[in-house]
Amino acid sequence: MERAHETIEEHAHHSDPSARRVAMPVSVLAAVLALTEIGGKSSQNAYLTNHIALSDDWAFYQARNLRASVREIEIAMLSSQPNAQDTAVQTRIKEAEAYITRMRDDPKGVGMKQLAEKAHEQEAERDEAAHRYHNYEYAVGGLEIAIVLASVSVITRIKALTIGAAAVGGAAAAMSLGVATHLF
Repeated sequence: MERAHETIEEHAHHSDPSARRVAMPVSVLAAVLALTEIGGKSSQNAYLTNHIALSDDWAFYQARNLRASVREIEIAMLSSQPNAQDTAVQTRIKEAEAYITRMRDDPKGVGMKQLAEKAHEQEAERDEAAHRYHNYEYAVGGLEIAIVLASVSVITRIKALTIGAAAVGGAAAAMSLGVATHLF
């Protein structure tokens, strides 16, 4: 046990002080990298969630449009019949027209008009999430490059690499913070 303690102390006295000075910024960069990746995954999940909901809304919109189109054909066929002026035929035409109106603009909020509005809002949310995801990815790349530069600076003892790592890491960390606070 004493021998191990002596070896550790001896190693501590002979270790490179510049390596110890770089170790703390590298650990901070690694922590920021982890948080940035969490933000990126969250944005990616938001993108996928909005994309799926958007797809569902447009499918529902298309289904309502198809139903309205079928009723339009029904009106055209009924109107072209020789007995088109009969009360029963006119009642069916009015029912079909009311159905078409409801498909296009439903007071319950599920008409084509409402679905299109909702889908356009989701498109904006999806696009924003994709934009944030890509910005997080740029920040992650910058942080990874900064960590590599800092690691290489320890091995090569080139101070310019340490300064470069600090600059790239600072810029990437600022970008990550900007994305997280919706500045970018």
